[in-house]
Amino acid sequence: MYRIALGIEYDGATFSGWQAQSSPQLETVQENLEAALSRIAAHPIKTICAGRTDAGVHAMNQVVHFDSPVNRGEKAWSTGVNSLLPPSIRVTWARDVDNDFHARFSATARNYKYLVYSQKTERPMLWKRALRVPQKLNIPAMNEAAAHIIGEHDFSAFRAAGCQSKSPYRCVINANWTRRGAFVIFNIKANAFLLHMVRNIVGSFLDVGK
Repeated sequence: MYRIALGIEYDGATFSGWQAQSSPQLETVQENLEAALSRIAAHPIKTICAGRTDAGVHAMNQVVHFDSPVNRGEKAWSTGVNSLLPPSIRVTWARDVDNDFHARFSATARNYKYLVYSQKTERPMLWKRALRVPQKLNIPAMNEAAAHIIGEHDFSAFRAAGCQSKSPYRCVINANWTRRGAFVIFNIKANAFLLHMVRNIVGSFLDVGK
């Protein structure tokens, strides 16, 4: 049995998140990727990712791994798989890894960037890619608030009701806001995240900024 790791990138605007769902009406990134991999392998493939993304969330360098009884080679696992994927999902690299590698448990951290823009009129090109906030935001105040979540804390107040994680504790390594013209970017790095944790934190910090 061979273990392969992939780096994938996707525009999640039209997907119901990463994880495969029981409802056929909900299209997911995982289902599309596994279908393409299974065709290349000529064998059912199941994937494990470093961190599941929610509906509408995009990803860059999302790491996944899978086991296969055959090894088609790096080109087949990337170029070949891409030819079977929708244009919104792409494998950017493929590598053979040791059997003790695990996309989720070997990961040391995950990084989110949340994009906000301060303009009165909505920008069509930013639809489902950035959040519009018409008010002027106080970035120093938002960074002061962000400093309080750095470290290991109980993030129960920021998790969604449907979160299935056994522990509400997460360790935030870095959290900060930066302004670039009309854009305000929230960057947060942690060992892991709870369901809807980042978007709930962002919403709270935007209240501070307003």
